[in-house]
Amino acid sequence: MDDEPLSQWAERRDARIGQLRAVPLVTGDGPRASHLNPDAPRAIQRWNGHLWEPHGFAANLAEARRILFPHTEAASTREAPPKLGPGTGRHRKPPTSSCFSGVQAIPLKPAPSR
Repeated sequence: MDDEPLSQWAERRDARIGQLRAVPLVTGDGPRASHLNPDAPRAIQRWNGHLWEPHGFAANLAEARRILFPHTEAASTREAPPKLGPGTGRHRKPPTSSCFSGVQAIPLKPAPSR
């Protein structure tokens, strides 16, 4: 058998302790995906190693993301990278004059009517 040792499994499980998740509070069997109900309130849950326990509450998806990913706000305040300047980079569209110079267009025949 290729089962992993219990100690490795316990390490993996314990690494998730304290992890947070947001669960949309929707009624019935409706969709629970976050992008389908961005204005729905969310329950913030924390993994304790055995089950998800209540940790907090968010009014909508944006607030839940601020709670779940607090470090991404600091990264978003950095300056945007500079825009591409003029030039002929590898993925730039070539000038139209050099692409088909000297090529004549072939006239199309009209389709026969039925």
